[in-house]
Amino acid sequence: MTRATAEQPWSAPVSIHDVLETGRSVSLVADERTREGIAKLAGLRSLPRLEAAFDLALHGRDGLRVTGQVNATVGQTCVVTLEPIENDVEEDIDLVFAPGAAPSIVEEDGIAVEVTALDAPEPLIGTTVDLGAIATEFLILGIDPYPRKAGAVFEPRAAAVDSGGPFAVLKTLKTPKKARGGEPG
Repeated sequence: MTRATAEQPWSAPVSIHDVLETGRSVSLVADERTREGIAKLAGLRSLPRLEAAFDLALHGRDGLRVTGQVNATVGQTCVVTLEPIENDVEEDIDLVFAPGAAPSIVEEDGIAVEVTALDAPEPLIGTTVDLGAIATEFLILGIDPYPRKAGAVFEPRAAAVDSGGPFAVLKTLKTPKKARGGEPG
């Protein structure tokens, strides 16, 4: 295990050399400190449960396929009622890692643009993949950005009496001052 940081609060590296030809299964459960760090990173009110299960299999000579699922309970705030709510997140994972799979960088108008194929493998940095970082990324991708409490419905305020629309004030500026009851200019 490597040390978790504020930017990466959950770290669980696995070396490709630790995966047998028959594969390897790994289950992770985040401790309270890790959940607090991820909740802060993801902008959650709380993260009372976070676990992940992975199946690792060799892919070709030097690659690794990672499949599995992240399961969590996230504490959020309802966007309609502003009340605290909890939602369950279940995200499937299916990634292939390969060495030398780094995206190509193309410069366009002095700006570096990263170009990858849609189904290109993820780059394998060294010989390890960080399952904690993968679980964190897929959890964040699975969080509902606009959570609603069950049955909460947004009802816009009733329309005000017809005021002539949003440009009514501008219309009065177009009318000569004499017609508005003002002093002649």
